Amino acid sequence: MSDLDLDHLQRAGKDHLWMHFSRQGSYGADHDIPVIVKGDGAYIWDAQGRRYLDGLAGLFVVQAGHGREELAKAAYDQAKDLSFFPLWTFAHPKAIELAERVASYAPGDLNRVFFTTGGGEAVETAWKAAKQYFKLKGKPLKHKVISRQVAYHGTPQGALSITGIPDMKAPFEPLVPSTVHVPNTNAYRAPAYLPHGEDGMVDPVAFGRWAADQIEDAILAQGPETVAAVFLEPVQNAGGCFPPPPGYFQRVREICDTYDVLLVSDEVICAFGRLGEMFGATRFGYEPDMITCAKGLTSGYSPLGAMIASEKVMEPFLEGNNSFLHGYTFGGHPVSCAVAMANLDIFEREKLNERVRENEPAFFGTLQKLLDLPIVGEVRGAGYFYGIELVKDQATRETFDEDESERLLRGFLSKALYDAGLYCRADDRGDPVIQLAPPLICDQSHFDEIEQILRSVLTEAGTLL
Repeated sequence: MSDLDLDHLQRAGKDHLWMHFSRQGSYGADHDIPVIVKGDGAYIWDAQGRRYLDGLAGLFVVQAGHGREELAKAAYDQAKDLSFFPLWTFAHPKAIELAERVASYAPGDLNRVFFTTGGGEAVETAWKAAKQYFKLKGKPLKHKVISRQVAYHGTPQGALSITGIPDMKAPFEPLVPSTVHVPNTNAYRAPAYLPHGEDGMVDPVAFGRWAADQIEDAILAQGPETVAAVFLEPVQNAGGCFPPPPGYFQRVREICDTYDVLLVSDEVICAFGRLGEMFGATRFGYEPDMITCAKGLTSGYSPLGAMIASEKVMEPFLEGNNSFLHGYTFGGHPVSCAVAMANLDIFEREKLNERVRENEPAFFGTLQKLLDLPIVGEVRGAGYFYGIELVKDQATRETFDEDESERLLRGFLSKALYDAGLYCRADDRGDPVIQLAPPLICDQSHFDEIEQILRSVLTEAGTLL
């Protein structure tokens, strides 16, 4: 690009583009908008020609890596034949083929696939389906949702209500009522009164039972006759990658069955290889009633999401003239479905799930080297999905206050990591963390590059405290 092109992009971007989750007023004369123009494999390039390792797969999305021509060709070929048709009463071949294929990967009898255009819509769909399901089953009072603190489930009004991050909800209140939040599975910050070992870490089995039982307590407090669903991520994203303790999901499944509550596995991030399986529920050995997914289904080459329901959930919708009065114009778009089919071909041909499972110990071990830095408190996660929690004091696990977190993450780390050649996320929706979720094609060379950049930047960050 010429200098004139770049100048125009900056002016036009600052004058006209309303960016997502951005401090729009921060883009001024001395702060340009980062403009990404190209991707290839595990790397992206900006408009100035600088290369960055994509340590977040775009936004937990680009599983197969950037620049896959066969995915672009799949979109082109489909658009030539049928560019668009809705799934309202009618269908098209790619939606049918993809629904069959997705159902074949899903655990248990989750056989019914409702397509959306993204993850927030999938979560919204699942809540609406749960509410109507219970009305059709003669239990109209069951409408409430239980989810976890600090958990993120999307931006639509319903999905945002399920989200457990108060600061993200406050600007839009009042939201949809009837949501309750319980403790998450952050073992690093587990209550002191639970059993702990000599290493200072909570007993994982006891912690898992305690965390799951908080869900039962919430159901009983609300009244089981009013609770429709529990929404949980296999590995919680916001807060910095909280894996489930042993037995946690098995106990949650038991609780949901006892009180006739639907278990929704929100896998917008965790599905399609991020944890080394097509679905995180498979990784952790539980069978939900519904799965919500998006992102990795197409590796981001075209927008697509889905809610996958069990035969139990579908059953009342098949009776008589019943109908699920819900849908999206672009849900199950022919081009997106074609791209998803081609993306899943790559998964199978290149054995991306097997690759993640094989490389998981090496990736985790490489990141754990950073524990020798005083600012690093814990490295946690699974598959190709990790959070690095930052602390003021390793021994006491003291965290940063709000002002310190602001200076550390936004004042230094976000820009410093990017300038050093690593695109990732510095997040403080819980305690301060750096999140990593690179494309599934990455190998040890990329893990080493990530560790070296983090080591350099975090070492400097430690001197600024």
